[in-house]
Amino acid sequence: MKLASKLFFPVLFSLLLALTGCETDTGSGGGPTYVTIGTGGVTGVYYPTGGAISRIVNKKFDQYKIKATVESTGGSVYNINAVLNGDLQFGVAQSDRQYQAINGEKEWKEKGPQKDLRSVFSIHPESITLIAAAEAGINGIKDLKDKRVNLGNPGSGQLGNSQDAITAFGLAEGDLKAEYVKAVEAPGLIQDERLDAFFYTVGHPNGNIKEATSGRIKVKIVPIEGAELDALIKKFPYYAKSVVPGSMYPNAANSGDVPSFGVKATFVTSIKVSEDIVYAITKEIFDNFEDFKKLHPAYQVLTKESMLKGLSAPLHPGAVKYYKEAGLTQYIDPSLL
Repeated sequence: MKLASKLFFPVLFSLLLALTGCETDTGSGGGPTYVTIGTGGVTGVYYPTGGAISRIVNKKFDQYKIKATVESTGGSVYNINAVLNGDLQFGVAQSDRQYQAINGEKEWKEKGPQKDLRSVFSIHPESITLIAAAEAGINGIKDLKDKRVNLGNPGSGQLGNSQDAITAFGLAEGDLKAEYVKAVEAPGLIQDERLDAFFYTVGHPNGNIKEATSGRIKVKIVPIEGAELDALIKKFPYYAKSVVPGSMYPNAANSGDVPSFGVKATFVTSIKVSEDIVYAITKEIFDNFEDFKKLHPAYQVLTKESMLKGLSAPLHPGAVKYYKEAGLTQYIDPSLL
């Protein structure tokens, strides 16, 4: 019995150590590697984007021994911070938030430039979309004065976009009856007549906006355009003009395409994540590009070239390795290599 006890505890300790190491491993080794992708709310495009990436990667588990899972999070800022502190291995983040993190701006002003942040690729375009109750008399951003408006939850990319938008058109948050709830809550609040309008930075079509346009309270998609927008884009080059396709929201009070502006969703990681892992994920997405495009309507506009644009953080060496092999470096800003 004494001999068994002496043997039992070292064996048990070794087993527990092996199991713990297996769950947290972010490099190449003998056992499976588990990686988590931070996304956003379950009704946005980030969540299915993470799911699409994980499904493609998990199909090759026998080859790479990588098991990818998806986590619903508060959005871009959360994902970037979680990637940097090691709670996540990958995250989806707006291109403007990637720019601000790598340059030490906005939420990262006190911390300074986040030098460990790395780009992998960009994904779909996202429009800053303004939804308003049809009877609220909101025909442009300037009409939001004194209205009940959701700007977005703290930690989300859309909050910064909303703030930039109202500032560009001469308003401050104090001019509004501002709310700061998650995007998933906004359609219900506008249908309950507790909001007059809400911003949402998202790829289209989107379930939240379909929900908002299909209720008892008629809502419309408000155009964002004019000299003020031109000045905003000149000041912040990560923004670009965009269009919200009216055909995707047939129940909206207005019809036709609606002008707006937007950013791009990007896939980010940390320099601390293994080159082999990043290489495998990049390779599987690009080698299965046509299959990937079919996984969400927002991806239909994608090209391999467009997925290498809108990036600010240096590319991860694992991604660079694949892009060189695939002959895609000609489409990449040399400063990112």
